[in-house]
Amino acid sequence: MILDTNALSGFAKGEAAVAEKIRRAKVIAVPVVAVGEYRFGIAQSRFRTEFEQWLLELLAASRLLLVDAETAAHYAGVRLELKRAGTPIPVNDCWIAALCRQHALPVLSQDRHVSPA
Repeated sequence: MILDTNALSGFAKGEAAVAEKIRRAKVIAVPVVAVGEYRFGIAQSRFRTEFEQWLLELLAASRLLLVDAETAAHYAGVRLELKRAGTPIPVNDCWIAALCRQHALPVLSQDRHVSPA
């Protein structure tokens, strides 16, 4: 299961529903895009040090998904499909969707434009 940025936040905050889905997952993967978004968010938090430590521990126990040439091909396909359907989503979510396709893993997200995992 790939964790979207809001799933990372929910897990860090101890949201039971998110934690349960993560606990049941066979594979936990975190996109580098979500790591960047999460780090941006916690950079503004008074609990930054605690959240940074939590993130490092999570990343040590998870698979970090990097963007490569294959991801870029999936990204182009995702963006084109969404444009043609008239249903664009934020660019970073397109990158995460591309990683989902590339690695054949579902995404855990609380975004309305994402199907539940």
